[in-house]
Amino acid sequence: MRRSPTVGLLTLGIVVLVARMAMSAEVVEVGNRRELFVDRRLIELMDETRLVLHPPQPSGVALRFDNPWEGAFCGYATLMHDGDLYRMYYRGLPHSGADGSSAEVTCYAESRDGVHWTKPSLSLFEVDGSRENNVILADAAPATHNFCPFRDPRPDVPAAERYKAVGGTAKSGLIAFVSSDGIRWQKLQDEPVFRDSGWVFDSQNVPFWSASENSYVLYYRKSPEGVRSIARATSSDFRHWSKPRMMDFGDTPKEHLYTNQTRPYYRAPQIYIGVAARFMPGRQVITAEQAKQIGVDPKYFGDISDAVLLTTRGGQHYERTFMESFIRPGLGLENWVSRTNYPALGIMPTGKDEMSIYVQKNYGQPTARIDRYTLRPDGFVSVNAPYKGGEMLTRPLVFAAGKNQDGSPVELYLNFSTSAAGFVKVELQAADGQPIAGYAFSDATEMIGDELDRVVSWKAGSDLAQLAGKPIRLRLVMKDADLYAIQFR
Repeated sequence: MRRSPTVGLLTLGIVVLVARMAMSAEVVEVGNRRELFVDRRLIELMDETRLVLHPPQPSGVALRFDNPWEGAFCGYATLMHDGDLYRMYYRGLPHSGADGSSAEVTCYAESRDGVHWTKPSLSLFEVDGSRENNVILADAAPATHNFCPFRDPRPDVPAAERYKAVGGTAKSGLIAFVSSDGIRWQKLQDEPVFRDSGWVFDSQNVPFWSASENSYVLYYRKSPEGVRSIARATSSDFRHWSKPRMMDFGDTPKEHLYTNQTRPYYRAPQIYIGVAARFMPGRQVITAEQAKQIGVDPKYFGDISDAVLLTTRGGQHYERTFMESFIRPGLGLENWVSRTNYPALGIMPTGKDEMSIYVQKNYGQPTARIDRYTLRPDGFVSVNAPYKGGEMLTRPLVFAAGKNQDGSPVELYLNFSTSAAGFVKVELQAADGQPIAGYAFSDATEMIGDELDRVVSWKAGSDLAQLAGKPIRLRLVMKDADLYAIQFR
């Protein structure tokens, strides 16, 4: 089944198929939210188009674990964009040892741009005989093993609990901490807030507030069948949690996922993005001699790992739209050792045209550090059309009703990229697949370029207020182009 997108006519087969689906097609309420194509939530049909995964690009070292109290076994880093400040939290551990030992501390770094980081001397705790350090939590084992904080965005949160965190192991359960400034922390209560009988919490346990679910959410590693996987629980008050349930991944192969690093995506918080560490136990790449050359601890070169992309919109299901690696280990023997390439928690804007993802590198080595990777905003996945052209048809969508409060028109924005020879055109259809008068393919303006927010227009203009609240489909005709996101606003 093939047609020329420059002609822009659906084949009879597609027309018939759309007509058959019209009565039963799921209507997707998109409101004024930005929607990404990391899953197939909005997609009804694709003809000569496909979803493409876009790996982040290496952008240099963000932070070196070079203080005496940090070292080769630093890990479980968490980052957040907090107003004008970027914050980074991570475990300091110079020597390998038992999980939850008193040797572990929680360290802190900050940045004004997410690129250049400093380690402030906070003088909060004495470590190795001195208070000149960036330690924000010590003598708090086992919480310092995997301390994982977040900023609670709810307006009614008490000031003393604006920042929250959990940490702990099987023996302790998950201990909750709170803070007014993200630097000085205290226990929320003496008793742990969460336990899961038979599980050890020895990985990063990820909490956050979900506006879309109106609850706190916790993701953590669990291995009920001997394969490292992910469980989830929810809470209304951060003190009492639901019975945990395992996440499912649909009809995909089981893989060891060591950390999940799941949080709402900052430009579309109804979508949670997980950049998970895929662990390959016993898959050894380098020899003992090569391990000695790079200085890796002898216990840490018998396995390898990389990062994969997970997405969820809440509930118990993850989408594994791609099984392929999102971030490969990369060049160099030092990248092919155990427990390196573990993503940090937190995807943040670091410029108008980029966002950053951070990855722990060189674990168990003297050169242990955090590297930064970059993508265009929304750039995880695109709907891609080749040079010969193709189309994508959405399910019926309903966007927010009425004019904007300031009286400006309601418009459709695209995050897209084309080649010099490519283009994107948008036809609006009724739910039954019939073009809407004034918004047909022949009325559409051809869009060429590379923009994060381009307004779609037709001969009559761009205002879509008259269509608000009504189910409509988008038919995107594309050539040598990528579409990353859409938004009605």
